[in-house]
Amino acid sequence: MRRLAVLSLVVLASACAPKTSPPASVSMPRFPDFVAPAVPASLAGGRAVESQARGWQFLEAGDLKSAEQEFSAALKTTPAFYPAEAALGYVELARKDGKAALPHFDRALERQQSDVSALVGRGYALIALSREREAVASFEAAVAEDPSLADIRRRIEVLRFRGLEQDLAHARQATRAGKLDEAIAAYATAIAISPDSAVLYRELAAVERQKGDADHALEHLRRAVALDPTDAKSLVQIGEMLDIRGDEAGAEQAYSDAMALEPSAAADLESKIEALRERAELARLPEEYRAIEQSPQITRGDLAAIIGVRLAPLLQASRRRDAVLITDVRTHWAAIWIMSVARAGVMEPFSNHAFQPRSAVRRVDLAQAASRLLARIAAADPSRAAAWESARLKFSDLSPGHLAYPAASAAVAAGVMTMGPNGSFDPSRPVSGADAIAAITRIEALAGPLATGKGKRPQ
Repeated sequence: MRRLAVLSLVVLASACAPKTSPPASVSMPRFPDFVAPAVPASLAGGRAVESQARGWQFLEAGDLKSAEQEFSAALKTTPAFYPAEAALGYVELARKDGKAALPHFDRALERQQSDVSALVGRGYALIALSREREAVASFEAAVAEDPSLADIRRRIEVLRFRGLEQDLAHARQATRAGKLDEAIAAYATAIAISPDSAVLYRELAAVERQKGDADHALEHLRRAVALDPTDAKSLVQIGEMLDIRGDEAGAEQAYSDAMALEPSAAADLESKIEALRERAELARLPEEYRAIEQSPQITRGDLAAIIGVRLAPLLQASRRRDAVLITDVRTHWAAIWIMSVARAGVMEPFSNHAFQPRSAVRRVDLAQAASRLLARIAAADPSRAAAWESARLKFSDLSPGHLAYPAASAAVAAGVMTMGPNGSFDPSRPVSGADAIAAITRIEALAGPLATGKGKRPQ
């Protein structure tokens, strides 16, 4: 009986005890970034709304315990009252417990997937859990519902930038470690965050080239140039890749565009363009010409073709012997170049008007043709010819009185040809394709602008 009386007194005392009242107003909310849940018309009215309002006042004042009690009371009164579920998530955020907050926001969004307050709160909870990319998605959904959320919009940009930095660092580290697939995936993620960055596409293409994925690399380099038309580095890489594919015209255009953007790299790019043009010209030449370099022994027709192709401007003297009769080259593959060197007097037909294009070339024959080409260089620039015109070299197998001696001496002195062991010239030794090309290349270098048609022509 006594115990019952005590219990009655406790209940009566509890009933009569004053309840905690929320502050009338909060001038400085403790959590200004929190977005108060809106109560839809379908849930308006009733005790749940009153509890929700009191609870938010407690939350703004920093009284988390009282706020939690009010929000819990609202849910107890009306289980479908999802604004209170979202509010409970904010209470956990105020306690810095993102893990406990996230389920509240998820439950609120199950009730109303477009609830701005729950979307924003969920974003905050995900940040606390270091799940920034998911947070961005949640914030973006909130901004889509309410474009006036300027602070959230700025937070999205910060998170994107931070994520971009992390992805880029990861991609570069993976590249250095040789983990190319991992690097490519990291670059793809970074590009998803910043799709307008030419740098990202260029770096991704470099990894793809390293992996051997030329198609995607070329696609991404072109995307980089589309985003940044001043991206000379990407243009150079495009040129290199098109060059490898055999697209000389496309490669030349890419190199030319890069050179226009970056004049400081003109010398290197000009050499690339020149190499492209030479290969393109070589590709248009007969198969017989392309086989010369590998030939162990060349013919007179081969030598005429090398000179005619490589030194055409040097042959175009003002005093050409156009009336040259040659009877045996009409059907030869190198006929056009044979006629050119013959008219220039560099290689002449024999007394019977036969050129004998299939006869083997000996070192003495190469020396004779070389000396005549050197004479053309000397006519245009006498000062350069002193080194070989005045030379009187001593050969162990070729006397100064030999008819071929002047040509051999000039060719060796000019560096076009070399001596053999013990100072021999070996005048009768056959000439290989590699030897002939090396000699004509040296003459081409000595001729300088004359070889390209830009110098003074010999008279």
